[in-house]
Amino acid sequence: MFTGIIETLGEIKALHKDGGNVHITIASSVTDELKIDQSVAHNGVCLTVIAINKNEYTVTAIQETIDKTNLSDWKTGDFVNLERAMKLGDRLDGHIVQGHVDQTGICKSIQEANGSWYFTFEYDPILNNLTIEKGSITINGVSLTVVNSLKNEFSVAIIPYTYEHTNFKNFKVGTKINLEFDVIGKYVSKLYSLK
Repeated sequence: MFTGIIETLGEIKALHKDGGNVHITIASSVTDELKIDQSVAHNGVCLTVIAINKNEYTVTAIQETIDKTNLSDWKTGDFVNLERAMKLGDRLDGHIVQGHVDQTGICKSIQEANGSWYFTFEYDPILNNLTIEKGSITINGVSLTVVNSLKNEFSVAIIPYTYEHTNFKNFKVGTKINLEFDVIGKYVSKLYSLK
């Protein structure tokens, strides 16, 4: 379980294909605080630490994860948003994030707004995921508030701190991103569709 508050960026140092799996080695400022078998969210994807070597650690993604996320686009030298699992008793500054990406989306536009930015994303409506105005959304692991909710499209406002401390600063029109929709909204939507 995560909050969507990014702790740091990690740099992808190596990608090693092993059958249908990919082993990803990442250098990070939090590596010395990790341990084997710990969960870490990478661009919102919950992956388990399988090895640690100095300031680098390795996680493994299975084919299911690769198919449902933007992981197949990752390259050596890319930076990913990192968040360690939340601790019970800590403040929940973002919202409840599972680290289970629902689907990917595409950055449709970026608009500078006098010191902040509006990012608009679109996603395939076939999975019936939805956003609501002022509801929560997780983009590449970042907990955000929906500013403008339309059918299979929404916008978020990004403040300078978030822009500088996440990989939002590397987004361009056409960038594929990971989306995790609000868990409560998903349950309500599912219940409503059963009627």
